[in-house]
Amino acid sequence: MQKWEYATVPLLVHATKQILDNWGEDGWELVQVIPGPNSENLVAYLKRPLPNPGDAR
Repeated sequence: MQKWEYATVPLLVHATKQILDNWGEDGWELVQVIPGPNSENLVAYLKRPLPNPGDAR
């Protein structure tokens, strides 16, 4: 069964694409974006598969 690791990432509205592209290059998949604590921020939830035992990442 596939296991996942998760990350919660603050996003700045003026740099959202750049931030998400950087995480995506590291294998993270965007799950959801929600409003942050103020109008200048968003919060992204990301996931990526954990390697199976014996697999190299």
